Amino acid sequence: MPRTEHLVGTRALLLAAARDEFAAHGMGGARVGRIAEQAGVSKERIYGYFGSKEKLFAAVISEALTEHATLLGPPSADLAEYAGRIYDLHRRDPHLLRLMMWEALYYDGGLPNEQPRTARYRDMVATLSAAFGSGSDTESDTESDTEAASTLLALIGLAILPTAFPQITRLILGTAADAPGGDDELRAHIVRLARRMVAPSSDALT
Repeated sequence: MPRTEHLVGTRALLLAAARDEFAAHGMGGARVGRIAEQAGVSKERIYGYFGSKEKLFAAVISEALTEHATLLGPPSADLAEYAGRIYDLHRRDPHLLRLMMWEALYYDGGLPNEQPRTARYRDMVATLSAAFGSGSDTESDTESDTEAASTLLALIGLAILPTAFPQITRLILGTAADAPGGDDELRAHIVRLARRMVAPSSDALT
């Protein structure tokens, strides 16, 4: 195997092993030795590739976010269904949510790679802002952007809460969510709620 391909393969193995470890234990509880053992390499390789456990954690989150954004795609004309897509993606793979919850606990203030992540959200807000802005001749661009940003935050919160806090879901819904078809019913309800919330912007986009 050419050296370049070997390096790429080793890095990918390390990131995959680290994603499982960080999702399960967070930045503080994760162990470099377990990551190296799972990837089949020495601990020194981790420091050689990433420099530190913290930088490896940042690389894992960055990779997971990029995969998530690619699978999800940009907000569509049907913003309520977009909330459903967010729900689906996190239900299929809850690792990203776990990583981001650990990230929130670990960092106090700025995040690694914060600028490109902020830019990604600004692009999403711009899509919504165009819809909100088109509905009012008197609304300023700033007001439209603020409304769009708040709506995006609410959509994401609505879609991810059942996966982020399964204990709250269980306490409120009991066994209903675990019954056959319960997940589909919850998704449908989330989409209905999202549709009411974004009705003006959805009408404008369609």
